[in-house]
Amino acid sequence: MNEFLQRLKQRKLVQWGVAYIAAAFALLQGIDIVAQQFGWPEGVRRGITLALVVGFFVALVLAWYHGERGAQRMTGTELLILALLLALGGGFLWRFARASHERVAKFDTLPAATAVSSAPGAIPEKSIAVLPFENLSRDPDNAYFAQGIQDEILTRLAKIGALKVISRTSTAHYATSPDNLPEIGRQLGVANILEGSVQKAGDAVHVNVQLIRAASDDHLWAESYDRKLENIFGVEGEVAGAIAEQLNAKLTGAEQEAVAQKPTDNSAAYQAYLRGRSISTEGYDYATMRKVIAAYTEAVRLDPKFALAWADLANTTGYLYFNGVDPELYTAESVKRAADTALQLQPRLAEAQLAQGIYRYRVLRDFAGAQQAFEAAARQAPNDQSAWQLLGLVERRQGKWELALQHLEQAAKLGPRDSGLMVAIGGETLANMRRYDEARDWLDRSLALVPGNPLAILYKASSYQAEGLLEDAARLLDPIPKKGIDPGVANLRGYQRLLERRFPDAIAEVQPVLAQPEASLNGLGPQLAITLGFAQRYAWQTTQAGATFEQLIAQIKAPGGESVDDSQRPIMLALAYAGAGQQKAALDQARRAIELYRRDAINRPLAELALAQVQALTDDHAAAIAGLEQCLKVPGGVTVGQLRLDPAWDPLRGDPRFQALLRSPATGKSAVP
Repeated sequence: MNEFLQRLKQRKLVQWGVAYIAAAFALLQGIDIVAQQFGWPEGVRRGITLALVVGFFVALVLAWYHGERGAQRMTGTELLILALLLALGGGFLWRFARASHERVAKFDTLPAATAVSSAPGAIPEKSIAVLPFENLSRDPDNAYFAQGIQDEILTRLAKIGALKVISRTSTAHYATSPDNLPEIGRQLGVANILEGSVQKAGDAVHVNVQLIRAASDDHLWAESYDRKLENIFGVEGEVAGAIAEQLNAKLTGAEQEAVAQKPTDNSAAYQAYLRGRSISTEGYDYATMRKVIAAYTEAVRLDPKFALAWADLANTTGYLYFNGVDPELYTAESVKRAADTALQLQPRLAEAQLAQGIYRYRVLRDFAGAQQAFEAAARQAPNDQSAWQLLGLVERRQGKWELALQHLEQAAKLGPRDSGLMVAIGGETLANMRRYDEARDWLDRSLALVPGNPLAILYKASSYQAEGLLEDAARLLDPIPKKGIDPGVANLRGYQRLLERRFPDAIAEVQPVLAQPEASLNGLGPQLAITLGFAQRYAWQTTQAGATFEQLIAQIKAPGGESVDDSQRPIMLALAYAGAGQQKAALDQARRAIELYRRDAINRPLAELALAQVQALTDDHAAAIAGLEQCLKVPGGVTVGQLRLDPAWDPLRGDPRFQALLRSPATGKSAVP
């Protein structure tokens, strides 16, 4: 041992090690500064650190071998020690590199996701919620301005990766300056609350904000801003920057630029834009969205270089296009023009990337391209709930269900009280994955926030129907009054009656709703017509059924009637042809629908199911049963409970192959016929 220690001294191994550690530490400090300026991903910085760790062991080897002049022969013991050192270094590299890869892969190479994550039950210190600002203006019509200022501050904070920022959808229902901040902080999972007020009188604007520690109700910082209307544009950035400084959140160079950037210099355009943002909080019905589009259109008319307004115009127009609303007005070209203009004006704007994703998703149906755009938006604005939510939605379309669920749950961390998002996770994702108990947990959370939420009730009842549990579905659907019923709930209640084989009652449920103006049906007119037509057919009202189907065929075949894929009109047209007895047209149209939806993991199973239904009606039982067998295997396809109860499959019930499907274990407890 003495001889070994002497050789360490001769070879200056300790000196080499100390020098290496000092140099590596200095290098890491410099890399940290550069990484923040250029927004390097966390994985890159972690990889450099691991490389330096392994380099330390390499330096020791070099010191041992070259540290002494003269003979460089090594003993067997020395070789063993060096081998152990290298093995240890390699082991560290493999272990941490693997852990790093797993963490990054969890969010599909989006390291920004980790910036807003926290351990269950823990509240990050650098977390904040912005409550609705109080309107102190004498004119109540100026409330939109106070809401818009609050929303713009929130938007800028969302672009700071070091913070966790709660979305507007989860804070909008809270009162201004509430007296229960500790409870609100716990509900939202944040350590800090921003309150504020805005007073607008003529061209003068007074903005007051205060940052409060939620748990203790202590005031951390407060500031007032007095501006002329034409100089109001930079206030939101000043507030966001000050909050980041108070919370010790370091901003990268790109984040500093994004936070400080003024959206426009035109006060009239800015006010029109804020009106649109305010109206958009009133709901997602088509009438509201039309008003939002009108406000954004006015904003870009007043300032054609207003990139943020162009981006939001693309998003809203894309939503109506996607759902087939006024297709002659909200066209593919109008969505593309707005999205491209936003990107050309400000290529690094997160909202412009989001608009490009919307165009690819909702118009081109280029789901892979949309995913890339949404990923870019999420990196630029890691606290933007809509970016994560849209990313999850487009991943569902590609059949990436588990990844989609992860990103939707990431969005839920930023919107912990967003009842609509809970419906998307439970009713539209977990239910399609046949994880019904988990789906209903999310739907119950939505109903706890918004009792009577028709969409949550619809999906919860639908989950029971999928399992063949009609009594449970009825307990949810039956108490809903018929007057003013939501069209989606009316359609599902009509389907419930079909499953119960109460065909006259199904007609009574759907017919009065379908008689309402098309604009009030929120795009569900074709689905209601299909339910009505088949209810009439099963009730032997042959003439009425034929008229219902023929009317629907004429409606969909009208110019623009079949132009939007996500309305499911191509599928409805195939079923309408089948109901009207036009079997060849039905088969051709069903196959066309499958082709239209070939890349869409949500609608393709529905198109394949429609083809199977048409084949069952044309006595091609072998093809129908083969199609059903495939539909039982994929998310969003048919369930054994539906096969057991739905009269659409009555033509197949005497076939042993169909009876074998009913014994399938694919959907758990509903598998027993």
